[in-house]
Amino acid sequence: MALGVYGDAVLLGVVEGLTEFIPVSSTGHLLLGNVLLGFEGPPGHTFEIAVQLGAILAILWVYRAKLFGVALGLASEPADRRFARNVILAFLPALVLGFTLHGFIKGVLFNPWVVSVALIAGGVAILWIERNLPQPRVHEIDQIGPLMALKIGACQVVAMIPGVSRSGATIMGALLLGVDRKTATEFSFFLAIPTMLGATVYDLYKNRALLGAEDFNVIAVGFAAAFVSALLVVRTVVGFVARHGFAPFAWYRIALGTVALGLLIAYR
Repeated sequence: MALGVYGDAVLLGVVEGLTEFIPVSSTGHLLLGNVLLGFEGPPGHTFEIAVQLGAILAILWVYRAKLFGVALGLASEPADRRFARNVILAFLPALVLGFTLHGFIKGVLFNPWVVSVALIAGGVAILWIERNLPQPRVHEIDQIGPLMALKIGACQVVAMIPGVSRSGATIMGALLLGVDRKTATEFSFFLAIPTMLGATVYDLYKNRALLGAEDFNVIAVGFAAAFVSALLVVRTVVGFVARHGFAPFAWYRIALGTVALGLLIAYR
């Protein structure tokens, strides 16, 4: 692979880290970035999935004290058990449907046309949800009940369509169910850990016969770039949404999706 591939991997890794935890679709940005850069990375769209682990490592680092405390308190603290239960239950819908629909998602939905339309539709949905929010009644993750956790997980499944945004679907679903902004945003962070870890491990396993040493080098470069850039976002996004809400992200999605769709139509 040419040296330019590694430069593209760095750029795409930065894009991944900056967009994974805000409701604008990191996968959608990576797919559109691939088209713009002419990126020819590892086969099977494995790079777009595996590079997300860099962003997940940023979550593990920023919330290491919280996660370590939960692990220590599972045997004795009811709040820690509820926290772990909620994350596991919310992960289950993605686990089941991701395993079942993996081939269809990667083979049919991973294309810039789907991404462009999903960006616009998701932006419109966020604006509607922001204007029709119920009064929040859940202010901590361990206050989420089992059924609500499953419902949030079901909302996350919609993000299997590239361009929808995993964090966006999770956060918007939680807001509609009565979770406040801060808690919904942080829950989407923690839910990303098993979801993206599971998706990456499964995708690498499915494509193991197609990947060579150079492919793993490219993934590693993107992984590192995603980790560094995600650290910047994770530390600031909760405060930003508390002050400004999610409408700025919605308008950005609509603008980006419209431009991308226009370019696709013009150059098809």
